[in-house]
Amino acid sequence: MNPSVVRLLAVIVVLAILVPGARADDSRSIGVAVLEIEGTPVEAAGPLAWLGMGETTLRDYVGMLHEAAWRDDVDAVFIRLKDAALGFTHVQEIGEAMHALRGAGKSVIVYAENYGPTDLLLASYADESLIQRAGSVSFPGMHMEEIFLADTLAWIGLKADLVQVGDYKGANEMFTRSGPSEAWEQNVTQLLDGLYAEMRAVLKANRGLSDAELDAAMRDLWWGTAEEAVRHRLIDAEVDLDEIEDRLAASLGAAVEWADDLGESAAPPSMSDPFAVFRIFTERPDHSASMPSIAVVHIDGAIVDGDSSQGGFLGESSVGSRTIRNALDDILHDDLILGVVVRIDSPGGSATASEVIWQGLRRVASEKPVWVSVGSMAASGGYYIAVGGDRIYMNPSSIVGSIGVVGGKMSMGPLYDKLKVRVTTRTRGPAGDMFSSTEPWTPAQVQQVHAKMKQTYDLFSRRVVAGRPGIDLSKTAEGRLFTAERAIALGMADEIGGLDVCIEDLAAELGLDEYDVLEFPGPKSIAELLEEMFGSAMSAPGASLPGGLIDAGGALLGDQTWSEVRRGAAALMQLRREPVLLTMPRAIVVR
Repeated sequence: MNPSVVRLLAVIVVLAILVPGARADDSRSIGVAVLEIEGTPVEAAGPLAWLGMGETTLRDYVGMLHEAAWRDDVDAVFIRLKDAALGFTHVQEIGEAMHALRGAGKSVIVYAENYGPTDLLLASYADESLIQRAGSVSFPGMHMEEIFLADTLAWIGLKADLVQVGDYKGANEMFTRSGPSEAWEQNVTQLLDGLYAEMRAVLKANRGLSDAELDAAMRDLWWGTAEEAVRHRLIDAEVDLDEIEDRLAASLGAAVEWADDLGESAAPPSMSDPFAVFRIFTERPDHSASMPSIAVVHIDGAIVDGDSSQGGFLGESSVGSRTIRNALDDILHDDLILGVVVRIDSPGGSATASEVIWQGLRRVASEKPVWVSVGSMAASGGYYIAVGGDRIYMNPSSIVGSIGVVGGKMSMGPLYDKLKVRVTTRTRGPAGDMFSSTEPWTPAQVQQVHAKMKQTYDLFSRRVVAGRPGIDLSKTAEGRLFTAERAIALGMADEIGGLDVCIEDLAAELGLDEYDVLEFPGPKSIAELLEEMFGSAMSAPGASLPGGLIDAGGALLGDQTWSEVRRGAAALMQLRREPVLLTMPRAIVVR
């Protein structure tokens, strides 16, 4: 055969092989899963989570991103922020999961109609950040306002008799001063400096910006446009929602095939069987381990004596020492639970309840390792509990400390006079009038209160020294507050890392390759919840009021800010029941 013909046939054969291959490349698709983040993630699953009901937790979001890392049908995750209200620690934990997903060779894209400061922080962890065309960006920096009510209280006829142990504590100053003391100003200023520096460090590292470039961006973007944000390199591109699929195809280099949703929960129990329905209403869900497990115990909210509550006067949640001790007892006696992580996100609360929980942790720690993960804060009573663990993990922006005590009462005598309310008092016993609502404490009574509070402070200090050997209380106590880097340097904590990192490290320490994670306190039956609801309604005729307050607070301040404010308010409301608290009622929110 003619050599030229042979060569021509060879070329035809090669083309026949290559062209179909080229068509296959053209038709290749990329699996993209969608993760929507809306509102503020909760720390712990709700009591009806076992029925497929409840809000998405922070750990749920992190778990969905980890799920995407091993799913063969997912090559990229598209994160849509739908009015997300994330705190700095939420960003850091979800951001680290995004970073791990990218390390597994998968892409992460973030999209939002508008961006606030924490949205920008989260988007900086992604391969690409997109904004709705004509969207807005707000990135003015950080701002904190403190309200001081001493003059207001005097004007309406109230006097706050509050005593604190710890020069830097500051918990009483809102009610006893017209402005911050020098110690509190120093305390909160260094804390704000640390948070601001951490925020800038994240953006500079993730977006490749210099200090000068970031300063320029913040000057323009205090209230900026999408176009300005792209120009300052805080966001990659403007994209209309209708164009998202084309944009993803262009960025990822292939057609988009939408994968199944991440984190699809198991179907709730069937309602077709009347006996099954009856069991759902009467039986408590099984919450025992069925394989080697790690327990996560949530300390989320103000710490109180007795049982935990999902809704107080302002809709705040509280952590009851009785509830936590019962959970710890269950954990201790479950042989398949091999280790415990205590997740703390609390400004503190009752000194007695904090000590009771600390004792419970040490009892468990005598049998099983107990590690601690700090969410946004473990302050005062929250830190008291934290030092009951063997190891403490913090996010970079987590706050710990406030080793100090505050206590007191409100004297309402002048208010009664203004309102023409006449009060007749009768006293029996040497200290019967100690908590009179009409008269402030005498100097002698103040000394008595201070002496009792000093005993609580000394016990708190001993617990800290026992749990953190080598700590220097002269640099860490007296109410001082610290973010992670400084706290670790001072021996108040051990590692940088979120809840997921803490769990994984504990599993490695235990030699566990496969394990389950059980969250405590466990779920409740519907009957238990109904009993709590009707019990609250019967004991509080004004129970409809908190709902209105919650709605109003969320609308005025934003869900995340309101949630922080009401937690602090809940701690102070405890002064109605007990005179001595370990609390830091301050709301610090990144804006």
